[in-house]
Order: sequence, then C-alpha cells, then structure tokens
Amino acid sequence: MGDPIPAGLGKRGRPPHLPTDENRRKIIALMAFDKNEAQIAAALSISVPTLKKHYFRELAAKLEARQRVEGKLLGALMKEVDAGNVSAIDKVFKRLDRHDLARGIQPPTATKPAKAKPLGKKAQAEIDAHDNSGEGRWGSLLN
Repeated sequence: MGDPIPAGLGKRGRPPHLPTDENRRKIIALMAFDKNEAQIAAALSISVPTLKKHYFRELAAKLEARQRVEGKLLGALMKEVDAGNVSAIDKVFKRLDRHDLARGIQPPTATKPAKAKPLGKKAQAEIDAHDNSGEGRWGSLLN
C-alpha cells in the first residue's frame, strides 16, 4: 500500500537492499519491544540474512535497545517539563514514584485523618441505648 515501486522493477533478480536511518530506528524500536530477528525482518520486508548483513551493529546492541529508547523518551519528557507542561510533570512524578517502589523506598504520603461516617437516626439511637456513661436521662440510674 505505502511502498513505492522499486527502481529495478521488471529486471532480473531482486533489487539490493539499501539501509536507511529510518530502518535503523525501526530496528532499535522493535528490539526494545523484544521482537526476534524474523519479526524484525518481516517488518522491513527483507530476509533474515539481509537483516543480519546490513544491520549487524543494531542487532548486536539488543541489550541496550530498551535503554536507548527509554532514554530518548525521558529526554523528550524532560524537555516538556522544562517548558512547563503540567501533564509531563505529572508523568515524571509518577515514574519516580514507581521507580522508588521498585527499589523498596516508600514515598512520603500526606495522610489525612479518616472522616467519620455519619450515622443514621436508628444507628445513633442504638448506640445511645447501650451507652451508660451517665450523660443521658437514665444514665444516673444505671450506674
């Protein structure tokens, strides 16, 4: 659908694959999401040997791929924070809280005293009936 017609269409053999920076970025992004070589090759419409031939450096950095992508995203997020984007600031705080929880650090929480649930008339009458503290009309007789 979106692929242009190759320049060598109609000639014998398959046209040579030319690696591009866009394809390199795609490979790093796909590796960050734990895709295997066959899936990455299928996404680029090339064979696995062609993938290994032209993109061996990117494939060798498989362990770093997730950290690279995460670093880029955090860099972009911090630019938004510097610009004053409130949503980005909120995301950074949430990410820091998750990071602290993963390391076992409890974030400080502002605890408000629990609000007492208001009782209905029947529930309050039941409590008052069992209360013999002497404050009610019959309390002095019960003590």
